[in-house]
Amino acid sequence: MNTLTILALSWQHILIVAILLVLLFGGKKIPELMRGVGSGIKEFKDAVKEEDKPGSENKKSSTDNNPSSN
Repeated sequence: MNTLTILALSWQHILIVAILLVLLFGGKKIPELMRGVGSGIKEFKDAVKEEDKPGSENKKSSTDNNPSSN
């Protein structure tokens, strides 16, 4: 049985990628990038939770379609 494993990563592959990231971005820039990614994920999750709330749709439509502000 021949199986094709395209995304099989060993510890050597992960080590090579980590070394390349440090060389490209430097040791100081990587934590800043990860902080930005983490805050972006958090904001995305918060936005998804807000859309799932039943009352959020009425609040947005009433503030966006206010004809007296024109």
